[in-house]
Amino acid sequence: MTFEYHNVFIEETSTIAGPYEAKGPLKKYFDKTFDNLYHGEKSWEMAEAKVLEESIDFVLKKAKKSKEDIDVIISGDLMNQITSSCYSSEKFNFPFLGIYSACATSVEGIILGSTLIDSGKVNNIIASTSSHNMSSEKQFRNPTEYGAPKPKTATFTATGGASMLLTNENTGIKVESSTIGRILDYNQTDPLHMGSVMAPAAADTIYRHLHDMNRNPEYYDLILTGDLGLYGKEILIDFMKTEYGLDLSHNYNDCGVMLYDLETQKEVLAGGSGPVCSALVNYSLVMEMLRKKKIKKVLLVATGALFSPTMVYQHENILSIAHAVSLEVIQ
Repeated sequence: MTFEYHNVFIEETSTIAGPYEAKGPLKKYFDKTFDNLYHGEKSWEMAEAKVLEESIDFVLKKAKKSKEDIDVIISGDLMNQITSSCYSSEKFNFPFLGIYSACATSVEGIILGSTLIDSGKVNNIIASTSSHNMSSEKQFRNPTEYGAPKPKTATFTATGGASMLLTNENTGIKVESSTIGRILDYNQTDPLHMGSVMAPAAADTIYRHLHDMNRNPEYYDLILTGDLGLYGKEILIDFMKTEYGLDLSHNYNDCGVMLYDLETQKEVLAGGSGPVCSALVNYSLVMEMLRKKKIKKVLLVATGALFSPTMVYQHENILSIAHAVSLEVIQ
């Protein structure tokens, strides 16, 4: 399902990044970084809630708005019962919508927020997300204390919080359209190769978006997937060409590859993952490129693996989804 919007704009974004992300190539684009995974808290889980809270506070300050100006906050993360989003949002007392699409959560938030604003029901919405390397590893690949080696296809959960303030006031950068993803099952069972799990969902959503909007890939200056990583990126390029006859090789990249220096940061293996992975790239570097009109049309395709440790232990297939949103600079 694809929507076109007429009255939705991006007012501000904020990005708070962790220690591994601060060592990557995008450090200068982040609003703030921190150098310890505990971030002054007693647990990794509370550290994640804190960094998400900071990103919300930061986007309000950058936009020079008070919490009374915000109609709704939409937020989601990876922790059980989206705990980080609940604990961080409670501090602001906003009307709250909690969401979950795994690593596709950031774009789901933008879609829901944009649809509400375009309907005329609300004026200002914050869409937020977070993830934390250790809280996620602890939950999905426990116990972390074992220090078990991982294959080169594994990705590395990004640490940080990111927020986007959507508004009905013209800011020069428009949320132009969106495509809601479908849940797909391609018989993938390896939780240490998320690229192979999510690439088909990314391909399906990109194809449907282009078809629905009667566009080809060259319409966009840049097409970005969320966190397929090095190998998932290659799978997607091949998938799009063989299944749909579409060539993404000229204007496509993956946020999981862009967030880190894969040559020097060997610990990240195939690249970044987690809900905040794509948001850290899109809300910092990509927004800077849009503001400076280095690019004018970008398609953000956040990708998510919809599984729990319970389903993996029961040897069930890992499902996937991808949501897309088109951003454009107003001429």
